[in-house]
Amino acid sequence: MNTHSPALPVIVAGGGIGGLAAALALVRQDFDVLVLEQAAELGEIGAGIQLGPNAFHAFDALGVGERTRRHAVFTDFMVMHDAIDEYQVGHIPTDERFRARFGNPYAVIHRADVHLSLLEGAQATGRVQCLTSTRIVRVEQAGDTVTAIDQHGRRHRGVALIGADGVKSAVREQFVGDPARVTGHVVYRAVVEREHFPQDLRWNAASIWVGPNCHLVHYPLRGGEQYNVVVTFHSRQQEEWGVTDGSKEEVQSYFQDICPRARRLIDLPRSWRRWATADREPIGRWTFGRVTLLGDAAHPTTQYMAQGACMALEDAVTLGQALQAQARDWPRALDMYQRARVARTARIVLSGREMGRIYHAKGVERLVRNDLWRGRSPERFYDAVEWLYGWNVGNCLDAALR
Repeated sequence: MNTHSPALPVIVAGGGIGGLAAALALVRQDFDVLVLEQAAELGEIGAGIQLGPNAFHAFDALGVGERTRRHAVFTDFMVMHDAIDEYQVGHIPTDERFRARFGNPYAVIHRADVHLSLLEGAQATGRVQCLTSTRIVRVEQAGDTVTAIDQHGRRHRGVALIGADGVKSAVREQFVGDPARVTGHVVYRAVVEREHFPQDLRWNAASIWVGPNCHLVHYPLRGGEQYNVVVTFHSRQQEEWGVTDGSKEEVQSYFQDICPRARRLIDLPRSWRRWATADREPIGRWTFGRVTLLGDAAHPTTQYMAQGACMALEDAVTLGQALQAQARDWPRALDMYQRARVARTARIVLSGREMGRIYHAKGVERLVRNDLWRGRSPERFYDAVEWLYGWNVGNCLDAALR
């Protein structure tokens, strides 16, 4: 029997992966949720993403673990090659030893399939309402309520507001107002059908080829019927943060000096999407009264750690656990959530910057990079990523409890 009271909902700004994950976490704490999404339809752009064991711990905590697993491709290993001479820089098995160590697998998946799993989970609760074509322009607070005003002047009242409205968050702009840090790195993404993908590169792995000021990534999607192809390069021009259609001629012009085996990847896609990337400086405060930030709105990062979506999922679970720990006292719970997440997510942002430097090393720095992991055993690799993949619902509040 449904016994919840007809109280005001929690407002979630943004219906992407972070917003829907937050909605699921809030429903599990017995809140109704109103999701306000600026796009005309709920959905995701992009192509593939990588999911570490921490993401699967989050999916399970949100009740959509099995839904997501049905769409995922579980990899056998992660591998890095030098894109100049094909030297294998590092190889990390993600087999049963990896799963035993971290309690969940490593996988690759289409971004739209993650979003669909979360959306279906949210719809199944009967407690998540989604309004599309609704863009928040201002947030007001008074007493125990928060009001979001949209572009049409409509007012949406709730007990709290979660700003999960992405890298160009309107909620963050109002409360923080900090500038983006445009990297000058450009990412091209595409999906290639299996029959067009080179047979000798059809590895069941998250694979990266690293070169001077550039790198290439590929891995299977949707049961190996498709392959995700991502290439990144340092732009010659001044970039503005955003997404546009890509040009095959442009991307080919940046990869003249890499080995033929890796260079074939950029000739495969028939169309590309082009991302001029940016992040922001980590901040120590993203909670303001009954308003808080989550996912890319809180800690936008570059793609080099392959953890953007994973961090949003972790945020959502941690928010729910903080509400439970603080008996649904919103000010105390949001403070706890923030303290639990700030250092970890800042580490991702800063590590992403450093990983981009390592990937794109040239000259002697490239030689140093290629020596970093020589002879390293799987167990030593696992020790190095324990801080990242060892996250789970049982320890998600530890940083706030210290």
